[in-house]
Amino acid sequence: MSRFVIPLDDISPDDVQTIGDKTSRLGRLAAAGFEVPRAAVVTTAAYRIFLDATGLRDMIRMELARKPFQDMRWEELWDTALRIRAAFVHADVPRDLEKDIGAVLRPVFGDDAVAVRSSAPGEDGRGASFAGLHDSFVNVRGFDRILRNIVMVWASLWSDRALLYRQELGLDVESSEMAVLVQQLVEGECSGVVFTVHPGEPTQGVIESVYGLNQGLVDGSVEPDRWVVDRRTGRVIEHTAPAERRCFVAGPGDGVIESATPEDPSRPPLDDQLVTRVWTMANRSAEAFRTPQDVEWTLFGDRLMMLQSRPITTVKRDGANDQRSWYLSLHRSFDNLQRLRRRVENELLPALDAAARELAAIPVGAFSDAELADEISRRTEVYDHWAEVYWREFIPLAHGIRLFGQYYNDVVGPDDPYEFMDLLAATDLLSVQRNRRLEDLAQLVRETPGLAKALSGPGEATGNEVFEESLQSFLDEFGGSTFGDAQCFAERERLVSMLMALASRPPRSVASQKQNREEMTGNFLNRVAPNQRRWAEELLDLGRTSYRLRDDDNIHLGRLTAQVLVASDEGRRRLGRQGRGATGGLGDDDVVRALRDPNLVVEAPPRDGPPPPESGFELRARQLVGQPASGGVAVGPARVVSTVDDLFEVKDGEILVCDAIDPNMTFVVPLVGAIVERRGGMLIHGAIIAREYGLPCVTGIAGATTLITTGDPLTVDGYLGIVTVG
Repeated sequence: MSRFVIPLDDISPDDVQTIGDKTSRLGRLAAAGFEVPRAAVVTTAAYRIFLDATGLRDMIRMELARKPFQDMRWEELWDTALRIRAAFVHADVPRDLEKDIGAVLRPVFGDDAVAVRSSAPGEDGRGASFAGLHDSFVNVRGFDRILRNIVMVWASLWSDRALLYRQELGLDVESSEMAVLVQQLVEGECSGVVFTVHPGEPTQGVIESVYGLNQGLVDGSVEPDRWVVDRRTGRVIEHTAPAERRCFVAGPGDGVIESATPEDPSRPPLDDQLVTRVWTMANRSAEAFRTPQDVEWTLFGDRLMMLQSRPITTVKRDGANDQRSWYLSLHRSFDNLQRLRRRVENELLPALDAAARELAAIPVGAFSDAELADEISRRTEVYDHWAEVYWREFIPLAHGIRLFGQYYNDVVGPDDPYEFMDLLAATDLLSVQRNRRLEDLAQLVRETPGLAKALSGPGEATGNEVFEESLQSFLDEFGGSTFGDAQCFAERERLVSMLMALASRPPRSVASQKQNREEMTGNFLNRVAPNQRRWAEELLDLGRTSYRLRDDDNIHLGRLTAQVLVASDEGRRRLGRQGRGATGGLGDDDVVRALRDPNLVVEAPPRDGPPPPESGFELRARQLVGQPASGGVAVGPARVVSTVDDLFEVKDGEILVCDAIDPNMTFVVPLVGAIVERRGGMLIHGAIIAREYGLPCVTGIAGATTLITTGDPLTVDGYLGIVTVG
């Protein structure tokens, strides 16, 4: 018998460390008389051979050593997992191992469709269930595709979701292993899950069911019918129907979602008799394992088949600040993201812009002090509402970028795992439109005799009508750009100084590499199977929209932020004129309190004290390692940006160093030679705008703005993610 592949009928209870919990439980169910699909398991020994033969073990070590894991943001987790997955895509299964695996799987499955699922040892055995952290694939046909998907399941041991639960999973490069369950795909009329104990009510159980395959239910793309059952009697307490019954069926990719069309559209997937039958089967499983179970099942004709059964446990939380459930909610299915996209584009962004326009039309200077205080509070509430919408609705849409990127890398297998970003770029970002308008104004300064001198002289107007109209048009559209707690273009002088800096050097446009976008698109689509082409085109369109909105949404939110600042800055000016507080440095709450109480004098918080005395020597960073976000190498002096005033000090060819680039501040990017950020990830705005302009970019440099000082000579390697100081 092969030590790399074991048919389900031949497994033993002693094999759990080599076959994983999922397969071990499935074998016990089959032995107990439950009907399960035919299956075989690729053992952890195969994973170890593959990892060592390909050098992936060392590669994973290197990726996890880039930065202290606890300091990684969600964007950096995505990046790390993406690079590891891309390395698995490029790796070839050793020929002897491939031959051994094929010798068992080919006779068992032939050309039948299968599901390829993770079966990690201890996956559900550490007092917590980690269902959904690793990848599964359905509707896989032919040994070559099965083998490729086995590799992808191995890769998912290092997915961003798994990395998020690294401590609980005991995820370690040396000891972590993955077995893979290959299981006959049973295309049942309906499928579902059963919780023999309701997660929120221990006296009840829950049954959920959908037409077609279970995949749509498990990944959240299809809403199920739901029955709440009394655990003691099995009586149905409540049945909740979805707004629309849809089903996941075998098709392009893993499958496609269609409208469920039974003879009677109002008929749920299960009648009363089947509810009882499913509930009874699940409880038999709970009795067999002597613990409450989460059971997946499918109904094929009159055959009720069990797909898997795992214990119901609750994932332990580290505390109130644990945001992992929010992070996992970012993972959306294609169908879910399409619906979210329509909502963001057609409802939310228009409503956000309308809110900003409504506030901009209100002259805050006409208010009394008390009325102004009320207006500041009202605007803050409006902003808080939209900030919450931003995190709940806008951020998850960014997953469309990664969803496309993962598919592109699997299909094309590029050397650069971020190559797909160039296919998404050149989507006319609002920040790029703004920069183009600035460049047009700078070109007017270059081409118009005497205009630069007029701008440098005293007085506001230049006497050039074309320039003045263009300048005012720019301010009307983009004057609300904000950085931190200040407006970027609140003063004309700032805009003029930026134009003079831009006009002093040749124009810079977005990267010329976008010209081969059509060629890249054709190359990608030509590699897609014919029956998947339309779906791939839609996924590409979703990725481009997600890419554009990832940057644009901050511009839209910035317009609203500017209107909050208009009111609060008016309050600060009044308090300053009245001698009741400093003109700057006061928080909005302090401004509101002082405006409501004419006798209250407020003081700004004290500034940091003088720096400590020098110790006689200086410890300086030499080489900083971060995340490679945009390829290229650049050399130049550092310009550390912490305030809005710093932005307007940026000179041509400097390396922009900051905590995080906001789309509202990217008007300086045409001047810089490279970008370095503390925040990490290819989906942060600095990485996006750097790729638009073809600039090297390194992100995720912990302490970037303190380890680097303005004027330091820097070498930025955007390929390796390394910044050298000095």
